[in-house]
Amino acid sequence: MKDAVCDRFRDDVKARPSIDKRMPDVRVSVYLSEREATIYLDTSGEPLFKRGYRRDADEAPMRENLAAGLIALTGWTPGTPFLDPMCGSGTIVAEAALVASDRAPGLSRTFAFQKLAWFEGPPWQRMKQAARDRVKSAPPEPRIFASDIAPGAVGMTQANLRMAKVDGFVRVERADVLTRPAPADHGILLANPPYGVRLADQEQLAAFYPKLGDALKQRFAGWTAFFFTGDLRLAKLVHLKVARRTPLYNGALECRLFELPMVTGKHQ
Repeated sequence: MKDAVCDRFRDDVKARPSIDKRMPDVRVSVYLSEREATIYLDTSGEPLFKRGYRRDADEAPMRENLAAGLIALTGWTPGTPFLDPMCGSGTIVAEAALVASDRAPGLSRTFAFQKLAWFEGPPWQRMKQAARDRVKSAPPEPRIFASDIAPGAVGMTQANLRMAKVDGFVRVERADVLTRPAPADHGILLANPPYGVRLADQEQLAAFYPKLGDALKQRFAGWTAFFFTGDLRLAKLVHLKVARRTPLYNGALECRLFELPMVTGKHQ
């Protein structure tokens, strides 16, 4: 099949194409069955979940499109306070800031179709300019907040927000989720706590979850907390009422998005 594609190029342009096998401009995929061959032309290039802003990441970064989907499932709207108190490399708050700024998620990246011979540059540039014209300015006071206990995570988050051109929409600080105060009297908290693959990690998490529940009760009355995790023990060990459990997958790993409303003036 590879030779057939090359032969067609040679017939049409009188030259054999020179292809970078690791990073080709456009990928051609062929799926064979018993009777048929189906040919696909990849016009995207890099997977669409890659927005083009993330340069630094922690050990297990969440995909950008998954973060965007989780935000949508919380029902959050721009202007409502939003917090990720375990921000890692900042993917969740970066996606929230893209929504708040009305910045198209692919505005900072290129696509494979731009390398095709029939690509029309001027209409594409007009579309991109229309998207740029929609982008909102950062507010005087951010309503999106991010924190992490690890100074390296804080630095990664700040760097990725700058790359996404939304750093003015997010206030980032170093803080322990167990002791940090709520940044407002109401809002949406969305976090992706560690899952704990090793037995020692699982034991640490089993001790951490009740402390997390206590911190939420003491400091986040009026908020609705959402936790996305593959550790299904969280719902029981956090000792809070779970209003909703949404089954989701992170790659092949079955996960849940737990919703925990923190009712003002009531003990959970």
